[in-house]
Amino acid sequence: MGVCMERKGLLIVVSGFAGSGKGTMMKRLVEEYEGYALSVSMTTRKPRPGEVHGREYFFVTKEEFEQKIREGGLIEYAPYVENYYGTPREYVEKQMAAGKDVVLEIEIQGALKVKKRFPDSVLIFVLPPSVEELYRRLKNRGTETEDVIRKRMSRAAEEASMIGRYDYIVINDGVEESVRKLHSLIEAAHSSPGGNEEFIRGIRDGLEQLWKGEK
Repeated sequence: MGVCMERKGLLIVVSGFAGSGKGTMMKRLVEEYEGYALSVSMTTRKPRPGEVHGREYFFVTKEEFEQKIREGGLIEYAPYVENYYGTPREYVEKQMAAGKDVVLEIEIQGALKVKKRFPDSVLIFVLPPSVEELYRRLKNRGTETEDVIRKRMSRAAEEASMIGRYDYIVINDGVEESVRKLHSLIEAAHSSPGGNEEFIRGIRDGLEQLWKGEK
């Protein structure tokens, strides 16, 4: 009598301050390791130079986004710096059913909604090595005005109080090492009891049957 342990896909939620480098980390993660699917979020903000619809984000109008809300087609959504961001439901559920770890790169409000809806999801917060480095990264983007940068720094100060509700943090002081740490945390999460309830139940039932047979 054997118990087969089938690896199931996890829902990995990654957040971080604007400018923390989380987007670059997510892309590198799916490039370097197998078994990941990077969920593409939907947003009402305008594309930055080089961004492609359906790759970085699904870029939609406010009206289109609100229609998707009414249809129940989003796992979560929230406003952020004058725009909507949300996670399309169909893609996420399909990839997890196929055994892939689905990585969502979303802000804190959305992350906590996902955790409430999917208790076994893993929340990871990406931090810069310092506040000075965060400002430097935002400045070097060259895509935002000083006023927008101040808004993002102010938002980061508010978000800092919520980091304790995440399962792990990763300090992004170098992409390669940070991605390796991120992958290691996700691998460890696969060994949590909560993510292996069916396997544990099979072991328990098998032991109970064996015990009864020996009486």
